[in-house]
Amino acid sequence: MKIKDLFEETYFALSINKARSGLTILGIVIGIGSVIAMVAIGQGAQSSIESNIQSIGSNLIMVMPGQQKGVGMNVSSGRGSAKTLTIDDADAIAEEIPMASAVAPDSSSRYQVTAKGKNTNTQAVGTVPAYGIVRNIEIETGSFITNSHVKSNSKVAVLGPTTVEDLFGTNANPIGQSIRINKIEFKVIGVTKAKGGSGMSNQDDMIFIPITTAQRFLTGGDYVSTISIQAKDQESMTSVQEQVTTLLLQRHNISDPNSADFSVMNQSDIVAAASSVTGIFTILLASIAGISLLVGGIGIMNMMLTNVTERTREIGLRKAIGGKSKDISMQFLAEAIMLTFLGGFFGIILGWLIATIASKFANIATEISLSSIVMAFGVSAAIGIIFGYYPAKRASKLNPIEALRYE
Repeated sequence: MKIKDLFEETYFALSINKARSGLTILGIVIGIGSVIAMVAIGQGAQSSIESNIQSIGSNLIMVMPGQQKGVGMNVSSGRGSAKTLTIDDADAIAEEIPMASAVAPDSSSRYQVTAKGKNTNTQAVGTVPAYGIVRNIEIETGSFITNSHVKSNSKVAVLGPTTVEDLFGTNANPIGQSIRINKIEFKVIGVTKAKGGSGMSNQDDMIFIPITTAQRFLTGGDYVSTISIQAKDQESMTSVQEQVTTLLLQRHNISDPNSADFSVMNQSDIVAAASSVTGIFTILLASIAGISLLVGGIGIMNMMLTNVTERTREIGLRKAIGGKSKDISMQFLAEAIMLTFLGGFFGIILGWLIATIASKFANIATEISLSSIVMAFGVSAAIGIIFGYYPAKRASKLNPIEALRYE
């Protein structure tokens, strides 16, 4: 049978019962569309998280207080909230580790902040001038914290753009205005450039104040929440991480690294961990959506088996006048593949529409990749072949005499 004749016969067979063919195609459309949309959402979330992590600093290493995971422990004890790190630890790192180009301790917590009758609950970060370098913070207007502010316990504040909008309104200029953090008055001296983020990790919804001021008036202690370190280059990050660990173990008089009262993480480890979690999340979403593809494939098999039954006499007649079993099999297989290819094409369009709508109206990060589209077409072709093979084989093996007698 010629390819042209095969396509003509396939089109004719599928167009005889348009409603049945359309409903069968719809199952594949929904399945392919769901897979593409779910993969796009998962990949978008992964890219967004990685971007947020990369934006918090370059060649970044973070030291956090709290005992590391030990034998028989499922979680780290007090990580991030324990009181085991001090400014002296940060000064020692800056002095004794040459490959650490900048070191910035910070003491941070969430507080109720008010200004001109408006209020918000946001993160107040007590820190030093080097924090802007380590965390890639740029100033939109005004200035950042200086060493003189730290030495004199100045009550000054640098606001993120989201905090400015919450307290003063859109397009407001807060420089020189006063805000109250935990009922203590601070003067606004600067506004940072927007970096993006959402929820608890929104780097635009923060207030930066001198660390000495934060410790004296807000936290009431000499301890720090995090020590952020910028390595000179990416190649030296592992070496700096090891040196910081060794130095702090000596300073804290700890001989067993497993008993360390702090944890040291570098940016690469954080990105890898986040990518692993979002990758599993993407696979889970795609697997759930893939169930609808299986249902669509079963629908194709059901339709093709029904076609074989309804067209038994046609098959018998074709065989009686010299039709080959191979041609009969190819025709039914071509019909199944045509159904899945049509479903795959419209499914890609549906998936793209769902991802676009989710991105624009639901504010969900999405990313449609070429690999997901290729995968969708590959899966649709495989479904056509796998679920169409049995009906096609069954049609090709019909006895022509018995087929002609079939009522």
